[in-house]
Amino acid sequence: MALAVAKGLQVARAPATAEDLEALETDVLAGFVLARAAAGFSDGTISAAARPDRPMSTAP
Repeated sequence: MALAVAKGLQVARAPATAEDLEALETDVLAGFVLARAAAGFSDGTISAAARPDRPMSTAP
């Protein structure tokens, strides 16, 4: 039963064009940049507090 329902959801589409793939690449890259910005990473570096190879300082 579930297989019949899933097969009914398939939509016939034309193959992806170069423009479609370029638009997808742009959207994925923009989403990645937005996610990093939302997480607090602005220029590709990790803040000193988040680096696992260095202990956090306890100095005031």
